[in-house]
Amino acid sequence: NEGGVARNIRKQVLCLSAFLSLPHARAEPIRYSVAEEGESGSVVANVAEDAGLAPAQLSARRARLASEDGRQHFRLDRGTGRLVVAERLDREELCGQSATCTLPFELLLANPLQFFRVEVAVEDINDHSPAFPEEQVTFKILETSNPGSRFPLEGARDLDVGSNSIQAYSIAPRNEYFSVSFGSRSEGDKYVELVLEKPLDREEEAEVGFSLIAVDGGSPPRSGTTQIRIVVLDVNDNAPVFTQKLYVGQVLENAAEGSVVLSVVATDRDAGPNGEVSYQFSQAVGQSHSSFAIDAVTGEIRLTKPLDFEAAENHELSVRATDGGGLSAMCKVLVEVVDVNDNAPEVVVSSFSSPLPENALPGTVVALFTVRDRDAGANGKISCALEDQLLFSLRPAYKNYYELVTVSTLDREETARYTLAVTAADAGSPPLTTTQTFTVDISDVNDNVPVFNQTSYTMYVRENNVPTVLVGAVSASDADEGPNAKVTYSLAPAHPAERPPCSCISVNSENGQVFVLRPLDYEQVRQIEVLVSASDAGTPPLSANVTVRLVVVDENDNAPLVLYPSQDSSPASSELVPKSSEAGYLVTKVVAVDADSGQNSWLSYHLLRATDPGLFAVGAQSGEVRLRRPVTERDAVKQKLVVLVRDNGQPPLSATAALSALLLNDFSDVHLPHSTFIARKVCKSKELKGGHVLYGTGNLQSGLADAAAAGTLPHAYCYEISLTTGSGNSEFKFLKPILPSLPPQHSGMGRVRQRHVSALFQPFLKCLACGVRSRAPG
Repeated sequence: NEGGVARNIRKQVLCLSAFLSLPHARAEPIRYSVAEEGESGSVVANVAEDAGLAPAQLSARRARLASEDGRQHFRLDRGTGRLVVAERLDREELCGQSATCTLPFELLLANPLQFFRVEVAVEDINDHSPAFPEEQVTFKILETSNPGSRFPLEGARDLDVGSNSIQAYSIAPRNEYFSVSFGSRSEGDKYVELVLEKPLDREEEAEVGFSLIAVDGGSPPRSGTTQIRIVVLDVNDNAPVFTQKLYVGQVLENAAEGSVVLSVVATDRDAGPNGEVSYQFSQAVGQSHSSFAIDAVTGEIRLTKPLDFEAAENHELSVRATDGGGLSAMCKVLVEVVDVNDNAPEVVVSSFSSPLPENALPGTVVALFTVRDRDAGANGKISCALEDQLLFSLRPAYKNYYELVTVSTLDREETARYTLAVTAADAGSPPLTTTQTFTVDISDVNDNVPVFNQTSYTMYVRENNVPTVLVGAVSASDADEGPNAKVTYSLAPAHPAERPPCSCISVNSENGQVFVLRPLDYEQVRQIEVLVSASDAGTPPLSANVTVRLVVVDENDNAPLVLYPSQDSSPASSELVPKSSEAGYLVTKVVAVDADSGQNSWLSYHLLRATDPGLFAVGAQSGEVRLRRPVTERDAVKQKLVVLVRDNGQPPLSATAALSALLLNDFSDVHLPHSTFIARKVCKSKELKGGHVLYGTGNLQSGLADAAAAGTLPHAYCYEISLTTGSGNSEFKFLKPILPSLPPQHSGMGRVRQRHVSALFQPFLKCLACGVRSRAPG
């Protein structure tokens, strides 16, 4: 009754159910029993109920069964929690003649990892009949044999155990000569003997035949039969006798073929052929003597092939000694196989988790495995070690089970994969080892902020750039992987309260390329700073900011502007040059500016045209116009010059300054209108020789008489006049304009503003251009 068996088992394990629900069972296993030969699908018990688990947990936690040998004798119905037979169970095939037959396995569950040990005892049924090793056994018995003589024979073999094994022997048909004796000796060996009940008479009956029946204790009982043939011999009244009833020999499992195991010896007191003994194996049911050979004359037993301790630890042989008269005796030979360390440990993995998240807590179980060794004694004693690891360790779980667990925090960015080598070694000499490798991949967690490859970026763009020009790129990397490492870029305000970043700059969200969206003017803006943010795609996303400084590079897009002499007056004003001036005399100074910067604003001055090119020279850097040589009478009174002002840009831009000069004998050649000059101060210079110096200040309100054709002096000025009597080297110097100085304007002014500034600065610049050191202190 399957239900009754399950209820009995549940009663036995009820007190252990609470303890077995722990992640690692350390109490007694859950035990069941089932009869052999049950059909596939037969219900054993409800293991979920006995383990304290709800059926819903079985599917949710991926419950499964695992055994050491890998065979699945049972299966788990996850829907109901029932344990059912997966295949036909043959107790004799599984456990042989063992008194008990237990199939152990584990019930494994995940999330969290948990297992229960289960043992199912396979109960024997009477499915085998007794069988004799031979269909017919022949005995040659002397007619002189006394009643009570015993003749041993090989008993029948029943593969069943317990009450289903052989219980009795009988003879059919019954006869007056023989009976059968069956029992066990003190050593525990069972014996079967024919007992002579009445003396034989060969002359009366030369042969006796009957059947020997072996009956087991099953219900219904089964039986096996062999035919007994008795040949009655003439007088050979001594049977062979072995020196020992049991011979025990030991042999190493790696002993070579042909090695001697031991020798059996039997003697016969008869003489002649009746005393000659020969040896042979008596075949036993279920055994094979193919690994051994016996010398028929000497009784020496040798190996015919290597033995395997793990397949059979000992071999029991039956040896019969027969004399020439047909009398025989039997002995037992027990060959004990001595274990040799010829089996390396085995590592059987029950559960393994990979990949493992890098934020897994210390103590997380990575793998559960068991170790075993088919050798015995020290050769089968196993120790496990984890090689060269600081982040993982081995933790014994139960008996030969081990857990591979983490012992500290993991970092995928430092190590993305761990190759863990677990070495199982036995205690043999020399020891044998097996290495099981666990490759643990570490899955990423978004724990790294994007990092720019520079602490700040400086990019350059030439002014007047084309729209959407690429000026550079920012780059950030994220040590994470997958979406956690995918970096996108965007512009961000420096502070949350600030307005959005400059609209003239854009950054590509995918590759970090920085673009200037519209043309820039160096003269209006020289530098822009924006904040670029790099964000990953993790949850939640992490981000970092970097400052990008955009420097506008000046282009040579502004031509020089001539401030003095003014090019707007028509006609142009003239410079006064005494004819007595020596070479190097400063006539005037061309003053120009350039709104650009750097080398684009470096100006050079060149004499482009002149009425007499050999008379004047222009300072390339200063713009000063000086006499190259003394003035001669042949030189024209009115000289016209064009000075080229050129910047240092590529290509260079230029402007021209037109000016004129009047070559005068002295200032008496200048005819001033009435009331245009008022001397406020007249003094005598002590430094000049040969005459007096008139020094005065006053206002010139109108143009010069000789300058009428060449232009007039604009506005009212303060003038300083130094005149020497009787000298043609008189000088005329402008002190300062009446108008105040004006601050410089923005370099990007238009043409109209430039002309206006030129007009405002004209008097001041004329003073600078024409001012010469007075010969008399003022």
